[in-house]
Amino acid sequence: MKTKNLYLVILILGLISWNCSKTTLTNSTPPTQVSLKSALTQGVQDLSTAVSAIKSSTGYQVVAGPADLQTKSAVMSPWDTATTSILLSNIAGVYDYKAKMFKRGHMAMMRFFNKTADSSLMVVRLPEEKIAGSKKMLSYSPSDTLLANNYKITISDYQLKFGHGFGRSYQMASSTNIKGVEAGTLKISSTKNRTTGYNFSSEYDFPNGFITKCLNIPGDTAVSTYSISNGTKVLYEEKYTAIRTDSMSRHREKEFSLTIGDVMIVRQLGHGQASLDSAKVYVAGVLQLKSKVEVVDNTTNTPSDDADKCVTNHKRDLKITFDDGTTKTLTELTGAVIDNIGTLFTSLRQAYFGTAIIDWIAWDVYTKKL
Repeated sequence: MKTKNLYLVILILGLISWNCSKTTLTNSTPPTQVSLKSALTQGVQDLSTAVSAIKSSTGYQVVAGPADLQTKSAVMSPWDTATTSILLSNIAGVYDYKAKMFKRGHMAMMRFFNKTADSSLMVVRLPEEKIAGSKKMLSYSPSDTLLANNYKITISDYQLKFGHGFGRSYQMASSTNIKGVEAGTLKISSTKNRTTGYNFSSEYDFPNGFITKCLNIPGDTAVSTYSISNGTKVLYEEKYTAIRTDSMSRHREKEFSLTIGDVMIVRQLGHGQASLDSAKVYVAGVLQLKSKVEVVDNTTNTPSDDADKCVTNHKRDLKITFDDGTTKTLTELTGAVIDNIGTLFTSLRQAYFGTAIIDWIAWDVYTKKL
């Protein structure tokens, strides 16, 4: 009898527990799905804040600095047939900016950088006032003796290989300190030859935590990537992949994606199809069924070969139709942000003043001029 009563109690408690669980599940509020417009607005705001922080940082002075100093290592005689390699071990040392005259034969010449100490790395120090371009750096004034070498570039990796038959490969990693303030780290890798074309990647890690990356890979499958992140959080990422059947045909788009915060827009070639599928838009990984995105190519700025047709370089725009039926282009939504991003990545792709200084000194060291 006691056993039957115990079973009855357990059964009643089980029913009460099941009803409570059912009530809790029924009354629980499902997570609120953020609208595409709200998510994109927030993503653009975060991106705008990031770009403003980058532009106001000491690191941006390095990235967007003048690039009118021609690297000596890029100048080769047409009679040079040997492949030349310059490694960090060949150019290691501390080099200070201190202009002085020296003679080569009967010619009086000016030397601007002098090796002042040994080091396992390459350290270049010069006055901040001299980084405005080659006209200032390669000119001497008696007042230069009063300037402090407060702009320091520390090179931790350097590999330069070039030759007429080989082409050119380049790899460099450096950090910059301006007046005692860390300005970030730069990494560059590139190759250029007749077979593969120009292959380039760069990364700049700003001291305020922002990281910018740029990648351009040529070939039958060409890839272009531009990204801005803060730690592990992606604020902006654009990736464009184009394919061609042979070296004589034009590239055609295979896949395009653009991420701004929690919003990701993707367009791909359909499986077994020759045409692109409609662009899909996701918010935090959830496909938006009521929203629509149209890719608008800028035909006035489109080159003959579509290997890098991106929003970042203003070769296309996006027309977005939101859930409420309103329509805006990405350019209208972002204002000057995309322009600023384009300028930033243009600087990352181009020659840097600091890189040119390093190459310039490396060439002089290699040719026994320092």
